[in-house]
Amino acid sequence: MTSTISLTVNGESRRTSCATIADLVRELGLAPEKVAVEHNGEISPRSGLGEAQLGDGDQLEIVHFVGGGSGEDDDSWEVAGHRFTSRLIVGTGKYKDFAENAAAVEAAGSEIVTVAVRRVNISDPSQPVLMDHIDPKKVTYLPNTAGCFTAEDAIRTLRLAREAGGWELVKLEVLGEAKTLYPNMKETLRATEVLANEGFKPMVYCTDDPIAAKQLEEAGAVAVMPLGAPIGSGLGIQNQVTIRLIVEGASVPVLVDAGVGTASDAAVAMELGCDGVLMNTAIAEAKDPIRMARAMRLAVEAGRHAYLSGRMGRRRYADPSSPLAGLI
Repeated sequence: MTSTISLTVNGESRRTSCATIADLVRELGLAPEKVAVEHNGEISPRSGLGEAQLGDGDQLEIVHFVGGGSGEDDDSWEVAGHRFTSRLIVGTGKYKDFAENAAAVEAAGSEIVTVAVRRVNISDPSQPVLMDHIDPKKVTYLPNTAGCFTAEDAIRTLRLAREAGGWELVKLEVLGEAKTLYPNMKETLRATEVLANEGFKPMVYCTDDPIAAKQLEEAGAVAVMPLGAPIGSGLGIQNQVTIRLIVEGASVPVLVDAGVGTASDAAVAMELGCDGVLMNTAIAEAKDPIRMARAMRLAVEAGRHAYLSGRMGRRRYADPSSPLAGLI
């Protein structure tokens, strides 16, 4: 008659006639090569599970890998080791005050806000600051180089930002001239290389050029952020073909940055396969910024779902939903 022993497996009592850990794992319907086992407080090497003898009163913990997060509903994204649930990044300019800005960030569900680096007001240091309203411990601050027109100015600005708050994940933009606020890609690429070599993780505002986007990635950009239209224009996504090409060729996150005017624009950006959207003016200059922030949140979510669903193919002619055969 085969003798049985009593074990505690993952906190539950169990009787078994198995002689080795590998036998027990198989009895549980698992594959020994796909689990890790702690035996009486010590890790048992996977290669030795077939020889590891079990004894009466042994305690085992058996684990394996499962999907992190919340299963199928987990559609988070990652940039430079930072993981986020929201794909909507919100700016912090043009609001009537910091309180409205904070309310818009909450309504948008954003986990990242871009912040400009500016001199402190030494004549009145008691003036309110953004951190009084948007807690950097709860919302990730993304220092940016808005207003910089040379690589040197952008690099200097972000060095100061890192000194002020320890930030290494940053947004880089180097503008070409004031009228269009188009990026100067030569200066942008140069700044990207320097910052990456200094340990920064730059998310980079760029033109809608697939070749330039790939060059930025090779230079150390942790995300590329092509414009959909000029900054603050609200014209919507003017360049769907090239943004789709950037998405298809990138191995880092792609986020549309600039040009969004309303919720349908945000949905289009997400339907193109972008990992996220960054916007400021579209929310801040809306007649009701808080409601628009909510609308943008829903649009980004809807566009993402539409992209993952795989849209129907486009046809040149009509195709009836109901069969025409058998009509009365």
